[in-house]
Amino acid sequence: MKIKIFLSIIIVALMSCKNNTEKTSEKAPEKNTPAKEFSILEKIANAHGYQNWKNINSLEYTFNVDRDTNHYERSWKWWPKKNQVKMMSKEDTMMYTRNSIAGTELKTDKGFVNDKYWLLFPFQLVWDEGFTHTVQQNIEAPISSKKLTEVSINYNKQKGYTPGDTYKIYINDDFIIQEWAFFPKGQETAALTSTWEDYVTKKGLKIAKMHKNKTGSFQLYFSNLKIE
Repeated sequence: MKIKIFLSIIIVALMSCKNNTEKTSEKAPEKNTPAKEFSILEKIANAHGYQNWKNINSLEYTFNVDRDTNHYERSWKWWPKKNQVKMMSKEDTMMYTRNSIAGTELKTDKGFVNDKYWLLFPFQLVWDEGFTHTVQQNIEAPISSKKLTEVSINYNKQKGYTPGDTYKIYINDDFIIQEWAFFPKGQETAALTSTWEDYVTKKGLKIAKMHKNKTGSFQLYFSNLKIE
């Protein structure tokens, strides 16, 4: 798987007078630097704090799933600049470098990618390659029935651990994700639809800690969230 800075330069003309007969010397003002036009994917990422990602040294969190009466959890510590990951669960603890994954690390890394997508999907929109996207305005969101902007992310059939997946995200006017739906391998019916809520901001990253389905029988949430 899977702002605008206007730079203005003011040139102050220097004048020199000798007996009131010298001509004024002026330097022509430079043109303003053109503002970058961000795509909707970049706007979504930036609305969730992507511009602060460069300052992040580590993320630590517990990934929790409650489905009916069952509970599952595993914890991660990730050093993105080193590309190192530590996984901690009741059964095992493993530390590995994502640049050289082999053997049992492959299964662990699949879990890491899955959990990271839930945590930082807005950033995957600028990190990932191998997908196309479409945008539709005023679409009824599947859980709240609010009219939101739908952005459909369609991964191709060659990339990632789960090629061919489709995600439909529903964003508000501030480009913040409110809900999403997951269609594995491009199937027509969503396998899972959930909210994005309980947002917190840590070190400039805006993260949804809670995701749940319409009935509340499924809840996926993050605890012990630490970002440095």
